[in-house]
Amino acid sequence: MKPITAEQFRQVIDMLHPCMDDYLYILDLKNDAFSIASGASERFCMEKTEFSNARKAFEAFIYPDDYEMLCADLERIGTGEKTFHNLQYRWLDRKGDPVWINCRGYAWNDEEGQPAYLIGCINEIARRKKADNVSGLLGDFVLQKELEERRGVRTDGFLQLIGLDSFKEINESKGMEYGDMILRRTAQCIQKVILPQQMLYRVVADKFLIADFRERNMENAVSLYQKIRQEIDQFIEDNCYEVVYTISAGIVDLSGIQDQSYGNLMKLTEFAMNEAKNGGRNKYYIFEEADYEAFLKKRQLIRLLRHSVNHGLEGFEVHYQPIVDIKKRCLSSAESLLRFQTKELGYVSPEHFIPLLEESGLIIPVGKWVLHTAMEACRKIQEQMPDFRISVNLSYIQVLKSNVLSEILSGVMKYGLKPGSIMIELTESGFLESNEKFLTFCEGLRRHGILLALDDFGTGYSNFRYLYNLNPHTLKIDRSFTEKALQNDYEYNLLHHMADMTRSIHTKFCIEGIETSQELDKICGIGPDYIQGYYFGKPCSLSEFEERYVHRPIIIEDVG
Repeated sequence: MKPITAEQFRQVIDMLHPCMDDYLYILDLKNDAFSIASGASERFCMEKTEFSNARKAFEAFIYPDDYEMLCADLERIGTGEKTFHNLQYRWLDRKGDPVWINCRGYAWNDEEGQPAYLIGCINEIARRKKADNVSGLLGDFVLQKELEERRGVRTDGFLQLIGLDSFKEINESKGMEYGDMILRRTAQCIQKVILPQQMLYRVVADKFLIADFRERNMENAVSLYQKIRQEIDQFIEDNCYEVVYTISAGIVDLSGIQDQSYGNLMKLTEFAMNEAKNGGRNKYYIFEEADYEAFLKKRQLIRLLRHSVNHGLEGFEVHYQPIVDIKKRCLSSAESLLRFQTKELGYVSPEHFIPLLEESGLIIPVGKWVLHTAMEACRKIQEQMPDFRISVNLSYIQVLKSNVLSEILSGVMKYGLKPGSIMIELTESGFLESNEKFLTFCEGLRRHGILLALDDFGTGYSNFRYLYNLNPHTLKIDRSFTEKALQNDYEYNLLHHMADMTRSIHTKFCIEGIETSQELDKICGIGPDYIQGYYFGKPCSLSEFEERYVHRPIIIEDVG
């Protein structure tokens, strides 16, 4: 029998390639030449699919750490030590990212019985499955192919991504097999109500996607979601309420989406479903471009905050707002307030970036920097005003997830401050939502002589028994409460009673948000200890604060 030539092998590869997902290849062992199915150049980092000096060319698309392992195995094939090549290693895709592949092949001998060719196939180990045996559904890989075939053709209809709420708890309490049964029955519930033209896919984990490419509106999509919920509720009842679960759905109206590529549509449906879950679960959410833009801006801001933390806190600045001792009629302290701005977004309001610092955990390094910056400023101002005090806001995240008390005490020692020079401000709501560690922290402050202020008092739970647990030095009344007291006699009398109660437990009373002389006159009738607000000054940089309030101290006339 006449031996098959390398060219004939290449013809077979080209003929079979459209019929399979794997990449057939032939390696000419004697001439060090390589040929692979044409689709490989679209997936992997190779400019062509036929090349000589193969082992050298492999360096361009084989993950560096795996290159020597491959060469060693090919050497054993070439010497006849082994005849079957079966190796799992990594190739580089067009982006340069590693992709796990399984490379298999048989050595084909020449007329003299020497290894001449290695013939086999490459397949991606981590390639998404086309179908799911648990739910009995097609996988999203099939949906991707469907959308690729529709590329360039405007598609109407909708996509609906459905996720089980708290599915992890079912697996943890009932086991994985029971969880698989729930997924299977959920798929059956959905299949009962979808129309013949609607396709259902198992995406990942506990998520299912319904694709409807007909001209149907959002009312149809919402109606479908409600029918699915009814079917699931019926299954739960038939199952004797052994588990009770709900579903959340993200719906995307395809008629309003310009970019209908697979990647973009999956991104939007995932966002929509997460909005439904974040909104309380057991509900649906219809994709809105404005909400998505806000989400992207939030992600951008988090990236900018993280970049700042990793680059010397650039963009952050601490400003200081004067706090006046109304009885001594002079400046007594200042509150340190964090500010942030970037080239991309300009000035960013604290109400936007502070929650993101807390959500991401970045409040810990940023808060540490604010603490030391404020303490250093306090030491500088005390050179002219020995009794000056600085207030620093702490997030409950700092208290619960870092050793912030130790940081405060080391700062006091580092900057040579008296413990009473520092006042830690904690929000009422943050305290009430926390745990025993918070009480331990407050006790640590008290034990070491660090003053404590309860900020925004009256805007949260206003549970006065917490005053006993905390025993704060100062209660601070937020501007929102102050405004009500200035406009309403009932609120004014309530604030007056709060001030009387505060004095009775030997706690100081600070009212924030005073902006005019008229407001000052009226509020002073309550008898606060301290006043803070734009009337005396807005937050400003340290140099400006020194120029305005330290070198030229505030002296106010008698009021009230």
